[in-house]
Amino acid sequence: MTKIYLDTCSIQRPLDTLNQTRLRLEAEAILGVLAQVRVGNVELISSTVLELETQRNPLAIRREHGEQILAQATRIVIVDEQIEQRAHYFVQMGIKIMDALHLAAAEAAEADYFCTCDDRFLRRAKMIANLKIRVFSPLELIEAIEE
Repeated sequence: MTKIYLDTCSIQRPLDTLNQTRLRLEAEAILGVLAQVRVGNVELISSTVLELETQRNPLAIRREHGEQILAQATRIVIVDEQIEQRAHYFVQMGIKIMDALHLAAAEAAEADYFCTCDDRFLRRAKMIANLKIRVFSPLELIEAIEE
């Protein structure tokens, strides 16, 4: 079964102000991915980093939305020293610390795909030569899992 890891911005995309075509398309793609999770075609991976970011969200509607999505995860990766070391390597590659922790957690879970809406992060992650996971935008992800 296909295993995916959605970062926080991907999980929250459907709640964003969808005043641009790209944002609407990404929101629909994420909703499509979540539909695949609900019917059991795709396995959702979570992490303690995702849980922490979700709990820290000051907006109740976004916090509750994130919690509902993460409740569908079949596995929760607990960040440990090995994940932190891998994240440190990603930081050296120009990735922000929280994004690096997400990426390292997804690798540790042996997820097939990692999804982010963050263009800068996406570009930098795709440049990491020894990355053990495929990093996609929501549109790339829905296309990959619906093939």
